[in-house]
Amino acid sequence: MELSTTGEPVVTQEDPQVEVGLDLQEGTLILTQDGTDFVAYHALVEFASPREQPWTAQQVKFSAHGPDGAVALVVDLLNDACDGPRDGIPDVIWQVVALAATSAGDVGITYAPPSP
Repeated sequence: MELSTTGEPVVTQEDPQVEVGLDLQEGTLILTQDGTDFVAYHALVEFASPREQPWTAQQVKFSAHGPDGAVALVVDLLNDACDGPRDGIPDVIWQVVALAATSAGDVGITYAPPSP
């Protein structure tokens, strides 16, 4: 098959929201909620850039196995005023966000975790 091209591909992000999924090695991340352990196997990180502001991680949705089967656990990353990170988010959650941001580099997301 012969193929020719013209131009260069350009990716634009018109939607100010991007979701990045990560398959986690099962058993490497245990989430505990109300004393119950859940083994995470997938994370979906939602980034947003409203009004052309810098990209911000808003939420992580984890798919996990628990004692009663598969569940979804949602971690809201922004405080109630939506102007900074929520207090008390474990460091490992920010590590998941950083991994997702690295994976999302091809859509122009640059990300640095919030400073302590």
